[in-house]
Amino acid sequence: MTKKYKLPTIEELIASRVHIGHQIKRWHPNMLDYIYTSKQGVHIFDLEKTLEKLDEAAQALFDLASKGKKVVFVGTKRQAKDIVALEASRCGAMHVTERWLGGTVTNLPMIRKSIKKLIDYKDSREKGEFVKYTKRERLLIDREIIKLEKYFGGLVSLTSIPDALVLVDAKKEKTALKEAKAIGIPVIALIDTNTDPKNIDFPIPGNDDAMRSIAAVLKVLGDALEAGYKEYAKQTTELKTQEVKPEEVQVEAPSVTSTQAPHVTNDSSLDEGTSKELLSE
Repeated sequence: MTKKYKLPTIEELIASRVHIGHQIKRWHPNMLDYIYTSKQGVHIFDLEKTLEKLDEAAQALFDLASKGKKVVFVGTKRQAKDIVALEASRCGAMHVTERWLGGTVTNLPMIRKSIKKLIDYKDSREKGEFVKYTKRERLLIDREIIKLEKYFGGLVSLTSIPDALVLVDAKKEKTALKEAKAIGIPVIALIDTNTDPKNIDFPIPGNDDAMRSIAAVLKVLGDALEAGYKEYAKQTTELKTQEVKPEEVQVEAPSVTSTQAPHVTNDSSLDEGTSKELLSE
């Protein structure tokens, strides 16, 4: 089966510094299977296993997207923020690049209230409805919009619990990981040698600190999601075109069996009184 996304080569992963782990003293023993060697006190990843796990994660995302499922990218560390926002926006996913607020998926109704508030504020501003407020009131509302946009701008389309989370540095995003596991949301995560992969459904062993490494991994995941959503759109269009149209009922015009003119009876039996009445009208 031909893949809808392209995996990088080992050389490309090396160029992106995906192979560089943390210092040996900071390692987690459960990462042993993904470590190839160590050099100058730093662990080096086995990139063949990294590619294998990256492929598994990308395929899982493609399968979800091809069914129209929703995915949230999470990366709040400084070097990951811009990359996460860019890739998520490109492939049609949602994203969180500021602090993960407790209850984002476990208390969704409360989060939806803040999202709705943001949407309502922005709609009112676009319609020019803020002119009725004083200059100070408009300033306070603008500040509120900036604050809401910061935390919820990437989650505007979050109307239900997401079907998967993609984390950059699962150790840093431990709150998001904990919430996801509590309600059974699959987690895909780029994890370094200092992270326990045991509670992650699709761990991707690699450098989660270098921007080039983060970008290389997220590009593959983003491509898989984008391809999946295109597949979903294609299937949806095909289903619509296959809908059965109501059969047209053909009504035949009645055939004329006779061209004979209607017979007019010259009834001479009209009595005299009736004739007089007709004449007098």
